[in-house]
Amino acid sequence: MNKRRLGRGLEALLGREEGGFEPGSLEESELLHVAVDQIDPNPYQPRRHFAPAELATLADSIRQHGILQPILVRAVGDRYQLIAGERRLRASIEAQVHDIPARVMELDDQRVFELAMVENLQREDLNAVDKATAFREYLSRYGGTQEELASRLGLDRSTISNLIRLLDLPEEVLNAVRDNEITQGHARALLGLPDAESQVAGLRRVIAERLSVRQTEALVATGVPTPAKTRIRKDSAHVEKSPHLLELEQQLHQRFGTAVLIRSRTPQKGQFIIDYNSQEEFDRVSSLIRGG
Repeated sequence: MNKRRLGRGLEALLGREEGGFEPGSLEESELLHVAVDQIDPNPYQPRRHFAPAELATLADSIRQHGILQPILVRAVGDRYQLIAGERRLRASIEAQVHDIPARVMELDDQRVFELAMVENLQREDLNAVDKATAFREYLSRYGGTQEELASRLGLDRSTISNLIRLLDLPEEVLNAVRDNEITQGHARALLGLPDAESQVAGLRRVIAERLSVRQTEALVATGVPTPAKTRIRKDSAHVEKSPHLLELEQQLHQRFGTAVLIRSRTPQKGQFIIDYNSQEEFDRVSSLIRGG
């Protein structure tokens, strides 16, 4: 079920089909023990960060139990280049293992790029920006449409397009996604703001006020004042949201079953913004407000 949800997986891209195996499949690869200092990194690796704590845990496991699954490499000159298994390789180096079991494949650059993407898509901790960057780089390098790439990776076309759209956001927002300060859903909502300045202003509100995705969508729907606009309207200077207002928002969210945003223009003035996304939600919220 996990493979079906995540896409075609490594075996499908390596040519594994019912009734036989195409050239380059795992079953036709050569299994060797390769010295770790003879293996170069995968130049198409989309992952930019490997958590040190996870690598340390894996290194401890390798010291105790060895490496249970070979990495994938290809021969490049008199050395080897990694295809898949960078976490295992890095952890093996940390565990001071001299050589590592490896299957040697004969694959071109495009297939290596595809395998690197699939391996990381199957790990949920790869952030959305690194995924999007890999998709865009692949399409720039090899051409084709988003739909064709989605088919090769076993994904929906909308998954590819929604991720690539995130790269239109300013770098400060992208860094917040990379650092897990906001989610992909928050970033997608911020795309609804008209320019980079308001998107950055929205990001700072989301982080400062710990807004949910639904609350962020409501914020975007009403517009986020940029710093310049805030300076012009001195009578409506931003007031940092207090803990009791955040708690009240959460209580109203639970009552209405939709996002509720309290915008404080001054300590005495502001707005209650109740989000709805369908006629059914509108009717239900209206009934609750009326006491029905």
